[in-house]
Amino acid sequence: MPPTIRRAVIPAAGLGSRLLPLTKATPKEMLPVGDKPVVEHTVRELVDSGITDITIVVSGGKSLIQDHFRPNPALVRQLREDGKVAYADAVEEVAELARRGHITYLDQHGPYGNGTPVLNAARSFGDEPVLVLWPDDVFVAEVPRAQQLIRAYEQTGCPVLALLPMDPADSRRYGVPVVKEDLGDGMLRITGLVEKPEPEAAPSAYAAIGGYVVTPGIVDELREQTRLWYEAERRGGPAGEVYLTDALNAYAAHHAVYGQVIRGEWYDTGNPADYLVAQMAHALAHPEYGPVLRELVRRIDG
Repeated sequence: MPPTIRRAVIPAAGLGSRLLPLTKATPKEMLPVGDKPVVEHTVRELVDSGITDITIVVSGGKSLIQDHFRPNPALVRQLREDGKVAYADAVEEVAELARRGHITYLDQHGPYGNGTPVLNAARSFGDEPVLVLWPDDVFVAEVPRAQQLIRAYEQTGCPVLALLPMDPADSRRYGVPVVKEDLGDGMLRITGLVEKPEPEAAPSAYAAIGGYVVTPGIVDELREQTRLWYEAERRGGPAGEVYLTDALNAYAAHHAVYGQVIRGEWYDTGNPADYLVAQMAHALAHPEYGPVLRELVRRIDG
């Protein structure tokens, strides 16, 4: 029986440059989708999936994330005195969510790249597996994406990537897995990832979309990447970046890695067009706002 997954890492140190100037003062993780900032959607997904230890890896200018999850007794007291009980309850519930997830924060340091925050947080993992979810993805699913990944890990005891079916014409946007075997029920044995291939060179019709179960072997590969990065920097050559997908590729060359096709709707908020789609989708699903928006669309189309 593989170890239980109880830890998760949320890398939140990026600049959000694709959303500038919106993200100049506001972290992209704090942009709202519906009535919650996008990072709260990620935290809720993890807590709902049984995760009890969440590390959010941050950089300068991300204090709003911590402020959002921090208890604010003075605000709650003022809201209750003003008779705004529902608002007070909502503020307290967010702090309780952070308590249940035991959120801690870690400043990112080291080479640039999305593998670095995982390695920064790895000192607290020991030999445990860990979930890694990006904070600019929102999944709407009957079974949370994190829980689907955990189940796949429990069946295999190996690293797992979240996958979605992909239109081959969109392959330039994603890492595309090399599929060795289809095991049924959405589980695939994979031997690597090809980053943003041309459509004719895409090795499969699936895209890797921001969700991973990372095991100690992947962390070892990240350490090796980082060692090579510092060596290149000392020699004055191009050091490149430290990528989680590169570590997965190196590991998959000699060990089993699996992909789990996720059941649910995925909304990426990392660029303006996709962010607007995520906003619209959540608003349309809202029992109060949805009818208002549909009426607006009818008026515009009419």
